[in-house]
Amino acid sequence: MKWWSWARWAALSMALVILIGAFGAHGLKHSLDEQALGWWRTAVRYQAWHALGLFVVHFMARHDSRRLIHIVGVLFLVGTVLFSGSLYVMSLTQIRALGAVTPLGGLSWAAGWILLAVASRRPDVQS
Repeated sequence: MKWWSWARWAALSMALVILIGAFGAHGLKHSLDEQALGWWRTAVRYQAWHALGLFVVHFMARHDSRRLIHIVGVLFLVGTVLFSGSLYVMSLTQIRALGAVTPLGGLSWAAGWILLAVASRRPDVQS
């Protein structure tokens, strides 16, 4: 397994979900206001869904080597950094300007899901 395998990225992302989620639930619940905790929870939830999406990318890439599938994986990772990452930092710092980055992560994820739908059509299947 190469260091960049999608299963490895998915598993690492999901491990971070557990650790970051627990930190938010136990370590931050008394130091953040409700709005900041809401941002934290949203970031954790969306990161978890997209870590699972990386597992889908992994299984698709095992059976189909098209570059498009790998682009989906990159979009999911970029989306996680931009969306969830900006919300984590915004929660801790209260720098609301970071909220401008969050939608870029959402767009990255949306593009990834659209491309995953396109990639799910086998190239040798005629309509």
